[in-house]
Amino acid sequence: MAKSLPVSKRMVYNSYQKVMEKDGGAGIDKVSIEVFNKDLSGNLYKIWNRMASGSYFPPPVRTVFIPKKQGGTRPLGIPTVADRIAQGVVKDYREA
Repeated sequence: MAKSLPVSKRMVYNSYQKVMEKDGGAGIDKVSIEVFNKDLSGNLYKIWNRMASGSYFPPPVRTVFIPKKQGGTRPLGIPTVADRIAQGVVKDYREA
C-alpha cells in the first residue's frame, strides 16, 4: 500500500530533536519528554506511521491560564509531546 504523505522517519526524528531542545511540559495525556523517551523508537514509529498513512489526528490540547501584565489571565494551549513532534514535521515540510 502506498503512503499518502511524503513523511520520512528522518523527518520525524529531526522534529523530535527540535522538541527535545525546547523541552516543555506534558500535554493532556500527562506524558512528559522523559516518559516519551522510555519507548522512543515505538513512539516515533507511531507518529511516523500515522502521518505517513494519513491517519494522524491530533489529540486535545491542555489549557493552562497564565497571568497577563495588565491583570487577569489568558489561556495557553499545551499540545502533547507527540503532537509537538507531528506539528514540527508539518512545519519543516511546509517551509522547505
